[in-house]
Amino acid sequence: MDNFTFYSPTFFAFGKDQEKEAGNLVKRFGGTKVLVHYGGGSVVRSGLLDRVKASLEAADVPYLVLGGVQPNPRSGLVYQGIELCRKEGVDFVLAVGGGRTIDSSKAIAAGTVYDGDFWDFYSGKLIEEALPVGTILTIAAAGSEGSPDSVITNEDGMFKRGATGDAIRPKFSILNPALTQTLPPYQTACGITDIIAHLYERYLTNTKDVEVTDRLIEALMMTMIHEGPRVIADPDCYEARANIMWAGMMAHNNSCGVGRTQDWTSHDIEHELSALYDCAHGAGLAVTLPAAYTYVMEHDVMRFAQVASRVWGCKMDFYHPEVTARAGIEALRNFLISIGMPKNFEELGAKKEDIPVLVKSLCYGNGREGSLSGFLTLSEEDCTKIYELMV
Repeated sequence: MDNFTFYSPTFFAFGKDQEKEAGNLVKRFGGTKVLVHYGGGSVVRSGLLDRVKASLEAADVPYLVLGGVQPNPRSGLVYQGIELCRKEGVDFVLAVGGGRTIDSSKAIAAGTVYDGDFWDFYSGKLIEEALPVGTILTIAAAGSEGSPDSVITNEDGMFKRGATGDAIRPKFSILNPALTQTLPPYQTACGITDIIAHLYERYLTNTKDVEVTDRLIEALMMTMIHEGPRVIADPDCYEARANIMWAGMMAHNNSCGVGRTQDWTSHDIEHELSALYDCAHGAGLAVTLPAAYTYVMEHDVMRFAQVASRVWGCKMDFYHPEVTARAGIEALRNFLISIGMPKNFEELGAKKEDIPVLVKSLCYGNGREGSLSGFLTLSEEDCTKIYELMV
């Protein structure tokens, strides 16, 4: 296990009706004027936005609202939010929605107190200062409610890139599983896929002897395998929703990633798909993960065989571990298909002829220098072959 530091100070209010505490929590964590940031109409139609406003008013906390976050959050709205916060003297950002809204809120929070272009943070600069952020989660997926990370699409070039820094870890996150019960099955399945991807990206490590975090990841994967079909069959199952929501947070607050190298090349590869085609991130991952893992499997076949045996129940073949490893990848693929996810480019809406465009942006866009580093360093040729496996 590698040396590490870990700091995860987010206060979680978990359970039914916890959104009614939003005003009190904003005051508790120092907010005196709030930007309430949200996405589309579902937050309005469900009455959640009105409940949040009522909570802020009851706590005598002034607020402004900014809606319009898109499924893959855009830089244009971030710039608008930064300008609004500066003009109105906002000192707290409250995200009401899913990962896209939280990521946009984090970008606004960081950009408001920064003299330069907020995109500097999405080009490699560490976020060291930001307005405090709170969240009210409406979909279990990205894990942004507990993480120091954010992903934004820059409309100048359509580059989808990430930023990080403990300064953007939410001060509090309200997790009410009941708020996710109205989600369409497809969105629920996309969230489940994203959670599983976050777990795999940490599981694929070159660090030896990390049994504690291996076992944590395996337990969370098995939870998703159990609860995923259960919630697809019964969308109103609060218990399944609750387990998925907490697993989503645990998968991405990095408690499962400390002391080990991690692999985020699959996320990078998918980001090009959702940037170009505006597909759901989880759907893109469902097509990306089996292809990427098939390609890199031989780098450490026993790691893939281990997860296949421990999580997917595949018989371990110590003489031919590649057989077990492939069976595990196929089990992952079949699981994602079973919950309604696409299996190839055609079902995702992607096009084979666009692969050169995807690879160029992936390997060279926004200052990259031709390769991706992770579990295995991937060249331009490697990335091309992975996209070809998705067709």
